[in-house]
Amino acid sequence: MRQISAAMIDTGLLNKYNVPVPRYTSYPTVPYWNDSIDISEWTADFQNQFKIENTKDGISLYIHLPFCESLCTYCGCNKKITTNHGVEDEYIGAILKEWALYLRLMNDKPVIREIHLGGGTPTFFSPVNLERLLNTIISSAIIHDKHEFSLEGHPNNTTEAHLNTLFDIGFRRVSYGVQDNDPDVQRIINRIQPFENVQRATELARAIGYTSVNFDLIYGLPLQDTERMRRTLLQSISLRPDRVAFYRYAHVPWTSRGQRLFDENDLPDAGEKMKLYQLGKQLFAENGYYDIGMDHFALPGDDLYKVAQSGTLHRNFMGYTTHRTGMLLGLGVSAISDTGTAYAQNEKTIQGYYQRINAGLPAVQKGYFLTDEDRAFRQYILDLSCRGKTTMRSAHAGLLATYTFPELKKLENDGLLTLAGLHVSVTEAGRHFIRNICSAFDLQLQRKAKSARTFSNAV
Repeated sequence: MRQISAAMIDTGLLNKYNVPVPRYTSYPTVPYWNDSIDISEWTADFQNQFKIENTKDGISLYIHLPFCESLCTYCGCNKKITTNHGVEDEYIGAILKEWALYLRLMNDKPVIREIHLGGGTPTFFSPVNLERLLNTIISSAIIHDKHEFSLEGHPNNTTEAHLNTLFDIGFRRVSYGVQDNDPDVQRIINRIQPFENVQRATELARAIGYTSVNFDLIYGLPLQDTERMRRTLLQSISLRPDRVAFYRYAHVPWTSRGQRLFDENDLPDAGEKMKLYQLGKQLFAENGYYDIGMDHFALPGDDLYKVAQSGTLHRNFMGYTTHRTGMLLGLGVSAISDTGTAYAQNEKTIQGYYQRINAGLPAVQKGYFLTDEDRAFRQYILDLSCRGKTTMRSAHAGLLATYTFPELKKLENDGLLTLAGLHVSVTEAGRHFIRNICSAFDLQLQRKAKSARTFSNAV
């Protein structure tokens, strides 16, 4: 893998391919799932796949901790705003009941390869409660020798006690939601977070022994311009985060009510967003970061770079991961599970989640059982997003000719990939358009033509 070029990306191509496309943490993507799922069919699928996957690489756990003390108005995540920390006990109790339910479906002790705490704000919960939650889960499992445990932390409330407690449990990676350091931008998105807090949280994690610190940064937020973005980027880079996720702000006020509080006149227009994107790419390149793909960058010493270079990078609902497991179990409200042959998402409301769990039922609400065709095209998309190349199978010649090849030809004409028979390779220029290239293999997207408001734009 080569270091990303500091050269500016062709603006004409950015404009051409700045269209609504999924982020491809799954295929088929969530909008194409069924609105309900048969619980008995789901539990049977889970049991069957657990027997297979647990003995291979173990399983991954995603634990959704939804509470936040204040509303960040840009956020599209499933969250519950409260300053009442009395909610912690009931919620942890429900997650442990859910875990116990899945333990009864397993035919053996689970081998845990990955745990990720997401939110919401996981560090809303006290260190004592996080310790109780995690130690109860770990005590009923086998921890893989090469496990990776990670958490999302808020720089304002991630304390030394949080980091020490989780480090002792085995956590070595923390991701801080930085977003933007400019006071005016922070004010309008209701996330007041002085840079000194980011610096403190970063230095604290490293002093304790965390080996990977990630920053989430967002471009396209209200009031952002190139000068403000430059300051945020250079301040962030000065702390040398091992990884950076440089996301485009997805303005979806039809699903995220907090975003309706914005005056849309304060949002950067398409041309300005392009400049912010270009600026980020340039500064990351100049400061030694490598382009992993889909808005992610890493320094050469980080494990994410190493697995990308070795061709073993994997992608799932947690984003890019250094380990591949065939089963991801999601615990908590709105959490998503992936057995390899089916997807399921939990109830999206706290009360709905509690009702299912207290009734002794899986909390799954919607989902999708994959066909052979789905699994094949999912693999094409994974290959492209993780390795920048894929080889198509002649068995799919009809589908490829109808849906995929016409799109690939257009992309090839623009210099974004090369086609050699059934083999596709992403070019250096094409690395900036991975989502668009993956969409050529998205049969659901092309067949059903969801509304343009279903997905955010590529840039």
